[in-house]
Amino acid sequence: MTTAAPAKGNTKGSIKGNTKGKAKGHASGVGPLLRGWRERRRVSQLELALRADSSARHISFIETGRSRPSEELVLRLADHLDVPVRDRNSLLLAAGYAPRFRETPLEDPSMGTLREGLEQLLTGYEPYPALVVDAAYDVIAANRGIAMILEGVPEHLLAGPLNAMRLTLHPEGLAPRIRNLREWRGHLLHQMERQIALQRSDALRAVYEEVAAYPVEDPGVDAFDAGTDVPYFALPLRIEHDGHVLSFISSISTFNTPMDVTVAELAIETLLPADPATVKFLQTRMA
Repeated sequence: MTTAAPAKGNTKGSIKGNTKGKAKGHASGVGPLLRGWRERRRVSQLELALRADSSARHISFIETGRSRPSEELVLRLADHLDVPVRDRNSLLLAAGYAPRFRETPLEDPSMGTLREGLEQLLTGYEPYPALVVDAAYDVIAANRGIAMILEGVPEHLLAGPLNAMRLTLHPEGLAPRIRNLREWRGHLLHQMERQIALQRSDALRAVYEEVAAYPVEDPGVDAFDAGTDVPYFALPLRIEHDGHVLSFISSISTFNTPMDVTVAELAIETLLPADPATVKFLQTRMA
């Protein structure tokens, strides 16, 4: 496994939760934040109240600053609004409570079991490509399958921290080798758009605006070459490598019910071979 960026700049330390005093002005600040998440999720006050075992009147009072929610209610509302873990801490702070979720650097000794588990997962998936990314698609770790695909990418793009979206869509990265670039680019941009709509991430938005502005050259081939009769069950990534066209189906996994901000923002992407020729090439190449 190649570790590209074991700790991101936004995971510099743990959040201490030993102070429960109310910060001046925080109670009034939680209302607009909750209203913003509710409107983002397109949920009415009544619907949210029913979900959270509260009342529309109480939700209204919270949003206008007339009522201060309990710590338990803040967390319950955040859960029903599917608020990201990092932003749940912000809601708690705005309501005058201590953050509930720690943010532990990945290289911290307490994260040793997690690091070992990720390494075993990535290594065990070989010869097929797999990598771990954070919320802005910076690469945390990758296996030899990914390293193989990145062969020939210019050094300036490989200078850390690596970013999976930048490496894939940059005109000097993998983009010139992707046979169905327009379709795959559209899929990746739509994926980021959905995440931006669900989250409030300046880092992800910056990555999106950068890669969306990259020029797109017509590769001169159809999305799916006429020479293949493979019945794809999902949009494949079809990429040229060493004189071959490899086809992959992407799958992304996250951790269930994370209790740490760092863990909540990790995602494991695996590239499943989409045809027998790709399986044969990888097994031979990585033997």
